[in-house]
Amino acid sequence: MILLDGKKTSLEIQAEIAEEVKVLKANKGKTPHLAAILVGNDGASQTYVNAKVKACEHVGFQSSLFRYPEDFSEKDLLAKIDALNQDDSIDGFIVQLPLPKHIDVDKVIEQIHPDKDVDGFHPANVGKLVKNFPTYISATPFGIIKLLEHYKIETSGKHCVVIGRSQIVGLPMSILMGRNTYPGNCTVTLCHSRTQNIAEITRQADIIIVALGVPEFLKEDMVKEGAVVIDVGITRIDDPSKARGYRLVGDVDFEKVAPKSSYITPVPGGVGPMTITSLLCNTLLASQKK
Repeated sequence: MILLDGKKTSLEIQAEIAEEVKVLKANKGKTPHLAAILVGNDGASQTYVNAKVKACEHVGFQSSLFRYPEDFSEKDLLAKIDALNQDDSIDGFIVQLPLPKHIDVDKVIEQIHPDKDVDGFHPANVGKLVKNFPTYISATPFGIIKLLEHYKIETSGKHCVVIGRSQIVGLPMSILMGRNTYPGNCTVTLCHSRTQNIAEITRQADIIIVALGVPEFLKEDMVKEGAVVIDVGITRIDDPSKARGYRLVGDVDFEKVAPKSSYITPVPGGVGPMTITSLLCNTLLASQKK
């Protein structure tokens, strides 16, 4: 079993990004600029946005964070997005999800200009992904693709089972793995909450990508020997034995599944760091386009 070390891989890619930033500054006098909008007080979102800001500093990006209270209106948020669309100093920006319930997420995503949509959520960019045109790929699927590339994992002709059909991870992941390229050329099965006999399907998989948000959903008896297992989930579980009072677990029963796997991502330290690095890749691309 080989551990897919997302933390180490992400730092190696970030080092490459930092070198490209130096070239961009030298040739064009341009520093890539990533902005983020955070509405409300969701703890996980705050942690994630802070990690993005640190990553920007690490590679030499400029970053801006716009924080607003829970009751920030949809109208004002859309106006702020429009202002960032018009701001030539900002190459790309994200609106951190989830948003408060009074705000229409689809309306917010559609307000972001596709050229600055470095999260890859805008319908125009999703459409380009489906057509296999150059575009911004949403950060978590992009990070998984980069991890498979880095470890040179064979995907052609393999059966890939994706568990979870969210527009952020599961659905784009299934499209990417089915593309006529590398990584890709898989036969893809997309499973979800209505899928029957899911264990029978996962036992046939050469590659399993789990993005459900259900702690330790994928059990040992659901995985065949030698499968590649990618765990996208991360959940905080109360654990009095830990100094922090909790532990982080993924969607995979890691202790039991890992011995059967050829490759597996840990939680934490697997997909998470790759997600942030992929966002940096998209921002660099946006800056280079300009």
